[in-house]
Amino acid sequence: MRDRNSLNTQLQRYFGFDRFKGQQEEVINSILEGNDTFVLMPTGGGKSLCYQLPALMQEGTAIVISPLIALMKNQVDAIRSFSTEDGVAHFLNSSLTKTAIQKVKEDISRGHTKLLYVAPESLTKMENIEFLKGIKISFYAIDEAHCISEWGHDFRPEYRRIRPIVNEIGQAPIMALTATATPKVQHDIQKNLGMQNANVFKSSFNRPNLYYEIRPKTKAKDQIIRMIKSNPGKSGIIYCLSRKKVEEIAELLQVNGIKALAYHAGMDSATRSANQDKFLMEESDVIVATIAFGMGIDKPDVRFVIHYDIPKSLEGYYQETGRAGRDGGEGKCITFYSYKDIQKLEKFMQGKPVAEQEIGQQLLLDTVAFAESSLCRRTILLHYFGEKYETENCGFCDNCLNPKEQIEGKELVITALKSVIEVKEQCKAEHLVNILMGVENATVKSFSHNTLDIFGEGDEYDDKIWNAVFRQSIIAGFLHKDIENYGVLKLTDAGKEFLAHPRSFMIVKNHDYDSEEEGEEVPQGGAAAGDPELFAILKDLRKKVATKLNLPPFVIFQDPSLSDMSIQYPTTVEELQGIIGVGQGKAQRYGKIFVELIRKYVEEKGIERAQDMVVRSVANKSKNKVYIIQNIDRKLALNEIADSKGMSLDELLTELEAIVNSGTKINIDYYIEDVMDEDQIEDIFRYFREDAESDSMEEAIAEFGDDYEVEEIRMVRIKFLAEMGN
Repeated sequence: MRDRNSLNTQLQRYFGFDRFKGQQEEVINSILEGNDTFVLMPTGGGKSLCYQLPALMQEGTAIVISPLIALMKNQVDAIRSFSTEDGVAHFLNSSLTKTAIQKVKEDISRGHTKLLYVAPESLTKMENIEFLKGIKISFYAIDEAHCISEWGHDFRPEYRRIRPIVNEIGQAPIMALTATATPKVQHDIQKNLGMQNANVFKSSFNRPNLYYEIRPKTKAKDQIIRMIKSNPGKSGIIYCLSRKKVEEIAELLQVNGIKALAYHAGMDSATRSANQDKFLMEESDVIVATIAFGMGIDKPDVRFVIHYDIPKSLEGYYQETGRAGRDGGEGKCITFYSYKDIQKLEKFMQGKPVAEQEIGQQLLLDTVAFAESSLCRRTILLHYFGEKYETENCGFCDNCLNPKEQIEGKELVITALKSVIEVKEQCKAEHLVNILMGVENATVKSFSHNTLDIFGEGDEYDDKIWNAVFRQSIIAGFLHKDIENYGVLKLTDAGKEFLAHPRSFMIVKNHDYDSEEEGEEVPQGGAAAGDPELFAILKDLRKKVATKLNLPPFVIFQDPSLSDMSIQYPTTVEELQGIIGVGQGKAQRYGKIFVELIRKYVEEKGIERAQDMVVRSVANKSKNKVYIIQNIDRKLALNEIADSKGMSLDELLTELEAIVNSGTKINIDYYIEDVMDEDQIEDIFRYFREDAESDSMEEAIAEFGDDYEVEEIRMVRIKFLAEMGN
């Protein structure tokens, strides 16, 4: 090891720092001594210095392989600012002219260049390989090394070719650097680069200043606007999966007086760069972006990162939330979650190669596990990256601040561990859950696992409980996911010990996020109350009103509406009209007594409401609602209305359900009476009037079996809600 003082002197000489950060000094010593070196250091930990300082200190040129062309120029400019010689650092990528490339090669040949940044695509070009063969190379640094692994969040096939090219150019020590790598990804990187014996330096992934929270995706846009307005002037990033959603939310924020800009790959590069610069220069407070944004962006004071859509992997989530609070200050990470979004992501995977689908599915399952679990978010996140978090309650995530119900799980864990043994440690958690619940699907039958003694042994519990048992057994160290065949569960020594000497083990029940995205009907019972006490009081009031009016409670307000009231605390009839599923009609008809109760509750509890209850909407470019109502007034057949708008009857009925649920009265008797018998209409109407506990279509279909078509039940339900509720 080099003299500590001499290394500190070099640090002071080149960069003006008087001390190293974290493990930087050990990493630099490792590469200076000629060892292959693996560096796992979270964003903001100072990875760049780990290869920049040894490159400046050594004879020859260090080759830095990076996928981020935009970042290369920044890095080169930064290195040049510490030197009197511009040729000390160069980049070689597709953005350079032939003249510029020639200048780069001349500086390297003369020995002036200590750092050469190369895109992997440029490294594969034959003329570059031939040129580099004649150069003395001090070492190779592979930045964003997770791109090597198909299990990494940003897999790039060209990264797989780095090792053969290095062999061709000439041997030198290799340093691989990444900010996010699970044990599986780390194994892939080392194996692919042929550096299994590398010195490994792994920093903690814990970001103690970041607050993590997952919210049900109910009226997410309204929540986002209120959140930003209650934090004026603070910088934030909102991530969406689609370009269309980015544009939509950026426009909505602008309409509500928020300085926001969009950023996605579909925009022309000049606009994209201009928007990024405005965000960095604080001319814009919020950037709404796809995950294309933020790679290499070093803005230290991002105060919140909001995921409007759940990311595809936990690595992606960690990378994106990691852009908050890089200065050690406040960093709120809020994610909106709906299982419907997971189903969308699964659809996107269809049509891809089977191996890619399987990897995507496993990464998605880990994301679902994180979102739905009620365990400490930090514990789960750090465990995912192979780090044990010893603190029982981090005190800085939604689950630790609002602990969920626990149940004694000793027997459940024993059953789960035995199931892993029964299948000879060859199956994944979702398959084991099906076996325990007695689900005879094609996969279970194909392995004859329906004949196992354990089959159906846990059928009194649902899949959410069993998923919680397996996830918490993994975190407790009783089970681990196989690295080579990721997802397959293996029993650990700790698991064997638990089976030999069982002890009390509390299982925390998972969250149940059934609520859907705004703008769609939310199933009955799928509500998640913001203030449970107020929610219960509102349900009691609804029951009293329903009894007085001799109506089913769901006709007054549906559960999601009461849930939204318990989040937003509307205290006027006008504010009530902004609540999910409550339009002007319902607000005027039933609202006064509800808002009076909420106003008293807010005063008694001293609750501070959001400053601005009114969220402005972007003008609805669709005239469907007005068009539909006008044509129903003209008694046009529903199938003709649907055809004229290029809709299916199913889509039209969904529009009609939204219209009546928000309190607008419509009359479709003319059409129903034309396509159904009077007795049939009466039969379904009576069910909703007298027997139904909710307006659930699932319950209605179960009640009537094959007696009626689904469309017929839906039409009569619309008639019922329009007449009785409005």
